[in-house]
Amino acid sequence: MSSVLGFFASWWFLIAALLAVFADAFIPFVPSATIVVAAALESGENHLPLPFVGGGVAAASFAADLVLLNIARRGAGRARRWIARRAGTADAAASVLQALEQKPGRTVVVARFVPGGRSVLDLAVGTAERPPARFVQWSAASAAIWATYIICMGWLNEDAFRTAWLSVAVSFLATTTVSAFVARHVARHRARARAAGVAAAAEEDPALAEAA
Repeated sequence: MSSVLGFFASWWFLIAALLAVFADAFIPFVPSATIVVAAALESGENHLPLPFVGGGVAAASFAADLVLLNIARRGAGRARRWIARRAGTADAAASVLQALEQKPGRTVVVARFVPGGRSVLDLAVGTAERPPARFVQWSAASAAIWATYIICMGWLNEDAFRTAWLSVAVSFLATTTVSAFVARHVARHRARARAAGVAAAAEEDPALAEAA
C-alpha cells in the first residue's frame, strides 16, 4: 500500500513540476527550478527514471515557448503595444532581436537562464516582422539543456547531502546564483552595446555627443 501511495506521490510531484515549468514562461517569478529539483528528489525515492523526468521538464518548457510564441504572433499588434509601454521590456526585446541576428544559439540558451528571459525572447520573436531562422530548433535545444542542468543539480546535491530539504535548499541557492550571474553578464553586455551605439551615432552627429 505504501508503495502505491509513493508512486502516486511521485507522479503528483512531477505533474506540479511540469505545470510550474510551463507557467514560468507566462509568470516568470514561479520557482520552477526549485519545484523541478524537489520532483527529481521525489522521483529518485520512488524509482521514476531521472531521464524520464528530465524529458518531461524539457517538453513542458518547450511547449510553453511555442504557446507564448503563437500567442504573440496572433496578437502581434497588442503584444507590441504591451512591450512599448514598458521601457525596460522594449529595450530588452530590441537587444534580444539584435543578438539573435549575430549569435542565435547562444542568445536563446542564455535567455533560458535569465529570470524572465524566455518570456521576453518569445514575445520579441513573436512580434518580429521576420522571425529568426531556426529559432524553434534552438528553443528546443535550450529547453533540453536547461532541464538537464536542473535535474543534474538536484541529483548531485542529493548524492552529496543525502537530505532532501538540504538538497533543495542548496539547489535553490545554486540555481539562483547562476541565474543572477548570467543576468548581470547580460546587463553589462547590453550596457556596452548601448554605449557603443551612442558613440557611433555621436561620430555622425556631434550634438548627440554633447547630449550623451
